[in-house]
Amino acid sequence: MTERIPTYQLHAFAHPADAAPEVYFPDYAAAKPQIPLNLPYRGDYYKISLCLGGRAELKANLATYAVTSACLVLATPDVIKEWVAVSADYETLSVFFTKDFITANNAATGRLHFLVSPATYVFQLSAAEAENMALSFRFLQQKYQTPHAQRSNILKNILNSLLYEVGTIHDQQAALCPTLHNRRQALAVAFQELVRAHCTTARSVRFYADQLCISPKYLGELVKEATGRTAGEWIAAAVVLEAKALLQNPALTVSQVAESLQFSDQFSFSRFFKNTAGLSPTAYRQVG
Repeated sequence: MTERIPTYQLHAFAHPADAAPEVYFPDYAAAKPQIPLNLPYRGDYYKISLCLGGRAELKANLATYAVTSACLVLATPDVIKEWVAVSADYETLSVFFTKDFITANNAATGRLHFLVSPATYVFQLSAAEAENMALSFRFLQQKYQTPHAQRSNILKNILNSLLYEVGTIHDQQAALCPTLHNRRQALAVAFQELVRAHCTTARSVRFYADQLCISPKYLGELVKEATGRTAGEWIAAAVVLEAKALLQNPALTVSQVAESLQFSDQFSFSRFFKNTAGLSPTAYRQVG
C-alpha cells in the first residue's frame, strides 16, 4: 500500500464543468463537495485563504493553528492537513492553483519562499494588510466569474500579482522573528521535515539525530526548546497520524496496518498506538 493518507486532486473541489482547472476560485454559497476535511488528508494543489470572519482550528503537519478574522492561510502540496473545527460563521476568500501553474507561469517561484517552505501555515495580517488582500482576492474573483476569450491569461497574471503580495507579507513577518534564523530553530524545523518523510520506517530519535549529524541528547534539547514537545513525542504523533488514516480504511485489518507501518507484529503496533493515542486501534475504529 503506497497511499497512507488520501491525496485530493484540485478537481475534487472544483465545479464539474472545470474538470481540470489550473486556477480555481470557489463559490462557497454553492453546494460544497462531500470531502471529509476533518480527517487527515493531503492535496496536490496550493491554496491561499483569507479569513473574513468566524473561527477555525487547523492542523498542518502536526502543528495546530487558530484561524480567525484577518488570518492568511497557506496550504502547500503534500502537507498533511486536518480541519479540526470550523465555526458556523467561518467565512473566507480562497484561491486554489496547481503545481503545473506555478511551474509553467511563474519563473520567479524561487523568490517566493512561502510556496516552497512556509515559515508558518497561518499568519495574522494587520487591518490594512487584510483590507488590501481582500481587494486583491475580490478582483481575482470578479475576473474568474467573467467570461472572456483571454480569461485564462488574465487570471494567471492577477494570481501572480497576488502571490507577490502574499510573498512580501510572509517575508516581512519572517524577518521580524529572529528565531527563524537561529541554528537551533533551523535544526528543529529540519527534524520535523525528516519525521514527516521517514516516520513510517524510522521511530528512533537516534536515526534523526544521525541524519542531522548531532547527538540524540542535543536533538532532544533543541526540539523541546523550539516546540515544547520532545523529539519522541513528535515521532510518535506522526506515526499515529499515519496509523489513524490507515485505520479509516475498513478494508485493512489492524495487522495489515501494523505491517504497512513496519511494526514487527500487531501486538507491538497496538501497544504503541494505545500508549500514544489513548485507545486501541480497534477502539479507535469503533468510536470513529
